[in-house]
Amino acid sequence: MTNWVGRTATEIAAAVREKRATPREVVAEHLARIERLDGRVGAFRVVRAEAALAEADEVAARGDLGELPLAGVPVAIKDNLAVRGETMRVGSAATPETPATEDHVTVARLRAAGAVVVGLTNVPELCVFGTSEGVHGTARNPWDTSRTAGGSSGGSAAAVAAGLVPVALGNDGMGSLRIPAANCGLVTIKPGPGVVPAGTSTWFGMSENGPLTTTVEDARLLLSVLADTEVVRKDPSAAHRVAVSLRSPIAGVAVTKPYTTAVREAAELLMKAGHRVRRADPPYPLSLSLTSLAHWTAGTAVDAESLDRRLLTRRTRVHAAVGRRFVNTVRSGEARQALRRRLEPFFDEYDVLLTPALARRSPQAAAWHERGWLRNVLANTNYSPLTPPWNLTGWPAMSVPVGTLPSGAPCAVQLVGLPGSEADLLAVAEQLEERHPWQRTAPLE
Repeated sequence: MTNWVGRTATEIAAAVREKRATPREVVAEHLARIERLDGRVGAFRVVRAEAALAEADEVAARGDLGELPLAGVPVAIKDNLAVRGETMRVGSAATPETPATEDHVTVARLRAAGAVVVGLTNVPELCVFGTSEGVHGTARNPWDTSRTAGGSSGGSAAAVAAGLVPVALGNDGMGSLRIPAANCGLVTIKPGPGVVPAGTSTWFGMSENGPLTTTVEDARLLLSVLADTEVVRKDPSAAHRVAVSLRSPIAGVAVTKPYTTAVREAAELLMKAGHRVRRADPPYPLSLSLTSLAHWTAGTAVDAESLDRRLLTRRTRVHAAVGRRFVNTVRSGEARQALRRRLEPFFDEYDVLLTPALARRSPQAAAWHERGWLRNVLANTNYSPLTPPWNLTGWPAMSVPVGTLPSGAPCAVQLVGLPGSEADLLAVAEQLEERHPWQRTAPLE
């Protein structure tokens, strides 16, 4: 029997369309791996074993297999997007236990494309923090299970990196796709506004849904399905003006050597590929840390309004309380517009910005939800200062694996572009992949 675990979504879908595999056997193999390994990883809150097999049979019975871009592909869904018939707990004891009556539009698009939902993944409470743990479980990095997978799409990233599913759906409000992707050695793209339908909570329009994959080809495929329009593969020979910045946008936060080394390595690869690469730092304002904190906390304040605060963890309650004083200011959008005006001239000179994806390796996998608010905020800020600016501007940004940490876990870089540059960022990422391929799945067995 062919082993479909470890194959890309592109490979699986082609095999199902060509009748070299059935959706049931593909899904069954992944469910068996989940049962065997997820106790060590903690990717899933809910595994839909029986329902997923039934859905696989429904896909097989469809008469349009040849038209399905994700035929028979198992997917994991972040637990803040509605899946019909399942509860959406968003990592909290305070959220309702009522099953969703309809799929979120992104989930519906995945299913319409032939994908099979195998489960819902662990997140931090209300998807607030860059570590994924709480009352429903702890998502660990499959490359180093002593470390967190990251957050808030940590469970989705862990599921893909562990080979439990080939691809997953997550979202990114302050780095929630890029942080866990960088930790777990995955490719992700946070699209710009309007490319993919947003989630229930958008954090004032900063949060975007996007894919978590092991290859750039799969990222392009999933983004096309989620956007309901083909993201065309750009000419790889096209040269871009690439700015290389090693500086943290947040004053006082240092970027450690493995991440600066990864950026230098990526810059050299892109230079050899024909791009015009220069060192240049965006003019980040000194006020960026306060702007980020205001938007981060205000989004949580809005999300927590309808919930019983007694059932929220202390760190979430404090985060929301801090944010309540910023809600009206944040809602005006003035700070975000000012940041865009400040950064736009930089992107008149450069097409792509290359930065470290993170400043340091992820924190220990621990009960961060039981620790104090300030300790959580400092841990998050010190390891992930480079992602929030691009949620505030709303511009597309990617995380791409480059290099390794001293532990052997993956390292990563970030690519950023102006609105509408998703295809260009994917093309640049593809060149990095071609010139320096990465190991796609963590060696858990």
